[in-house]
Amino acid sequence: MDLNLLPLLLAVAEERNFRAAADRLGVTRSAVSQGIRRLEDAVGLQLVMRTTRAVRLTEAGERLVESLRAPMGAVQDALEVNSDAPSGRLRLAVTSIAEDFLSGPLLARFSEAHPKVTVDVTVTDDELDIVEHGYDAGVRLGEVIEQDMIAVPVSGQQTEVAAASPGYIAQHGAPDHPKDLLRHRCIGWRPGPNTAPWRWEFEEDGKPFDVMVDPQVTTNDLRLMLRVALAGGGITFAPRDCMREHFESGALVPLLEDYLPPFPGFYLYFPQRRHMAPKLRALVDHVRRWRVEG
Repeated sequence: MDLNLLPLLLAVAEERNFRAAADRLGVTRSAVSQGIRRLEDAVGLQLVMRTTRAVRLTEAGERLVESLRAPMGAVQDALEVNSDAPSGRLRLAVTSIAEDFLSGPLLARFSEAHPKVTVDVTVTDDELDIVEHGYDAGVRLGEVIEQDMIAVPVSGQQTEVAAASPGYIAQHGAPDHPKDLLRHRCIGWRPGPNTAPWRWEFEEDGKPFDVMVDPQVTTNDLRLMLRVALAGGGITFAPRDCMREHFESGALVPLLEDYLPPFPGFYLYFPQRRHMAPKLRALVDHVRRWRVEG
């Protein structure tokens, strides 16, 4: 068996798409398709189901991929440990609201310091398993990270803030209490198309409570939420860091600030491994320095 075919199967398993797997590996789509066919001929089993719309693993394919992940990861780590400098592709899954991480300077300085590392960032709010999907690390809020992960702070404590444009406030007034939001047009966030809008969380006299607003506009895109709010479409609710520039310019006005509790911020997280790949170690060290110097 040609062992060079095994990374093809892992890429197809993680991308669920031949073209995406080909792009990831830097080869043609036909090379991936032919490689998978050769691997199937070698093991005598169908590993991948192909349709015009989707690609998925068979039961045999799932078993083979599951058994390959740990040893293939160990081989990759061993190769990187013995290299002269951090190098290779660093795949990150980052939530869309991690403003400190996604603003640009942190990654720009990391790329400048480590030119042999290629950073591949997927911005997603899906609650995915970074190991299962082939990511080296992720960035999410600390309160939703699995307990078996190692987590390194990327930001300080965060606060979610209700905000609206001056024009909206002039026309509709500002809420005095979070429960007044039920009488306002709201712009809400939901993690996915078949999930309920996120509840807006507040605190009064040390006691937490939430308000289940009925948003007139709901989306999973933070940028759209802000654009609608900036256009006077209603009151939205998002991390303060994501709205700071709009507060400073006066384009948005913070509301209900006496009712906003802080919560743990964002963390770079990754699975525990005996030997950390140099590319990931370089990012961890960079994030720690950035927090101290920034």
